Amino acid sequence: MIPFHIWLPLAHTEGNTSASIILAAILLKLGTYGFIRFSIPFFPDANLYFLPFITILSIIGIIYSCISALSLIDLKQIIAYSSIAHMNISIIGIFSNNIHGLLGSYSYSISHGLVSGGLFLLVGLLYDRYHTRTLKYYRGLTFIMPIYITIFLLFTLSNISFPGTFGFISEFLIYLGSITLNPFITIFIGTISFILPTYFL
Repeated sequence: MIPFHIWLPLAHTEGNTSASIILAAILLKLGTYGFIRFSIPFFPDANLYFLPFITILSIIGIIYSCISALSLIDLKQIIAYSSIAHMNISIIGIFSNNIHGLLGSYSYSISHGLVSGGLFLLVGLLYDRYHTRTLKYYRGLTFIMPIYITIFLLFTLSNISFPGTFGFISEFLIYLGSITLNPFITIFIGTISFILPTYFL
């Protein structure tokens, strides 16, 4: 959440591929695990009291990360900012205080761990071959590496929660949980989530 994950894109950019995979697949999920395992069971009244504040921080984080990712040309930074948006959606699911949102955020964390780790692995393979992560140098990559691009497209579709993927089911459960919290927040988050596919496609 803003301002606690501003360091994440810089850490992904400066680190190597294995560090980015571990950071995205394991370490990023410790925050959601801490909310599910400790914050909600130990402090239920505080969670209800700070629910509007957490929701506002999560919405600001989603907007900030989506707009930032639209202006970037580094592939690792784009994936890192999408991770920030996905984790903020997951936090809204956790704090929706029902079983649908909690189950959706739990499965969304698993889905995001697998997909973002795979995307960082694919970008690392591309960087080892071409020694750049700048997006404008990869035009026409379909003719050179067609199998790679097919795998990259599948991971990208799963990252943007395309229907039929595990991320879509998880995000649907999060929206189902947050609509009982506030329908306007759900409509707003769903509208913002349409920005997510634009910078990946």
